[in-house]
Amino acid sequence: MRAGDEGALAALYDHSAALVYGVALRILGNREDAEEVTLDVYRQIWRDSWRFDPGRGTVAAWLVTLARSRALDYSRRRPRAGVPLETQRDPADLAPNPEDAAALAQFRRRVRRALEALAAAERQAIELACFGDLTHAEIARALGQPLGTVKTRIRRGLERLREQLGGRPPSCP
Repeated sequence: MRAGDEGALAALYDHSAALVYGVALRILGNREDAEEVTLDVYRQIWRDSWRFDPGRGTVAAWLVTLARSRALDYSRRRPRAGVPLETQRDPADLAPNPEDAAALAQFRRRVRRALEALAAAERQAIELACFGDLTHAEIARALGQPLGTVKTRIRRGLERLREQLGGRPPSCP
């Protein structure tokens, strides 16, 4: 794709569109919105394929991260059905105070460093579970690995994260 090969994009789409669509559908709960987000993800991949870094994770993890991000962005832009616009809260009203924002940023950096210290297979499984919001069975299918292997990698990875984060339990899965 980096060389402009449309066939490569088509092959990636054929292999992974169900995964991307599933993540978007789970977040948005609407087929048409999930289809739109799926197309947005592949447009972004075509434009920004150079951003993929195999050292940070697999293509599947990258796709799930993009799908989750796009779906969340999409859901924030859409007015909530059945709720009058004048009663919906502005996202700026929900922003944390500066102290909380700084503490959260620091914790995110610690989590990112802890994730980077994991074995690639453990990190990938955890990213798909936590950031991709996939079930263990969906992760196993996406990675082409046995369900037991995926569960073991997630459990071991979470144990290592807990140790690296000073006993603070991760919030997923």
